[in-house]
Amino acid sequence: MLAKAPATTIPRDAVPHRVDVLIPVYNAARTVRSAVESICAQTVTDIVIHVVDDGSTDASPDILAALAATDDRIRVHRKPNGGIVDALNYGLGFCTADYIARHDADDLAYPNRFAVQLDWLERHADVVAVGAAVRHIDADGRPTGSVVDLISPDLADAFQVPSQEPYIIHPFLMVRRETIMAVGGYRHVHHSEDTDLYWRLSERGRLCNLPDVLGEYRLHAESVSSASVTNGRIAAVNSQLAALSFRRRHRAAGDLVFAKDSLGDLRGTHDLAELIELAGAGLDADEMAYLAEASGAKLLELASYRPFEIEASDCRLIGRIARRGMAHLSPANRSLYARRLSGTAARLAAAGRLADALQLLPASLLPSFAARYVLRAPALAGLKRRLRRGSTAGAPTK
Repeated sequence: MLAKAPATTIPRDAVPHRVDVLIPVYNAARTVRSAVESICAQTVTDIVIHVVDDGSTDASPDILAALAATDDRIRVHRKPNGGIVDALNYGLGFCTADYIARHDADDLAYPNRFAVQLDWLERHADVVAVGAAVRHIDADGRPTGSVVDLISPDLADAFQVPSQEPYIIHPFLMVRRETIMAVGGYRHVHHSEDTDLYWRLSERGRLCNLPDVLGEYRLHAESVSSASVTNGRIAAVNSQLAALSFRRRHRAAGDLVFAKDSLGDLRGTHDLAELIELAGAGLDADEMAYLAEASGAKLLELASYRPFEIEASDCRLIGRIARRGMAHLSPANRSLYARRLSGTAARLAAAGRLADALQLLPASLLPSFAARYVLRAPALAGLKRRLRRGSTAGAPTK
């Protein structure tokens, strides 16, 4: 259920505008000024910016107050700390425009972001939400050189391992207000609340990822999903529970229930197996089998680009499931899963964790693992560095 906005909020129709912008903030003093300023600089100017300060204890409240004093479109709503789901649902209670744009306190929107997204939504009545391509930046705002252009949400598959989500990069989401309200806003699918929202939105209309690069997405170890392998496991498991929840709704089997107070118990687990057992309580045997296999596959995916690594216990569980066989997967799904297994094993071996790498692999993947490990091996890396130095030895200097 959405949190109710307090009675002191601005009357619903007091300020006609096209877009409400929803920005949750918690201890983001380092980046929140530039994030909010990037929204203030949009070429679409008839917007209201709702910043929900979720009980920050750093300088964020002072920075937000100063920003609000310079732009009367900024509304700062402060509440006791309750986590991102509560903050987002609280903020939704202030939104009155036809469109709601999400943004985060550490990302940057390009000035044309809203113009491009609004144009698409207004020209495509069957589309309920859009995202965009983004450039990655590091913690200090430096470009990493990578651009993220996600596949079409139309290709979503709740039976793939892991599930192919109808995914949009969350801080670059623009959604029709009537649709997000109709599905009840956000649920406490901890660390995967966006994935769960997208599955539910997809039942009301199409989701699209636009090819336009409309902002910069910050990668840093302080983000919730990157903070630890424990958080990575929770995100992996809950993202697959969101797919199972979607599957249940489609067969009218009764939706899964996600409890707000479950996060502490999830964080108290020691490995992926224990987490799956806890989070999967109440699932039938087929659902539990899917959850175990898909969660392990999702953890491999997350660890390939997040600043954490899977642990020995994760390798044992994932490897044990993989050795049961992949004949039940489609050829494309089987190929992708095999590449992630051998790639992760090569990365672990190159880091000196050969025993863990071998625990992860079915015998059939040993040749591909060996080939990928050779490319990552320290000796080869050293040879590459020497060759590069040699190739530039006689080059002119400036």
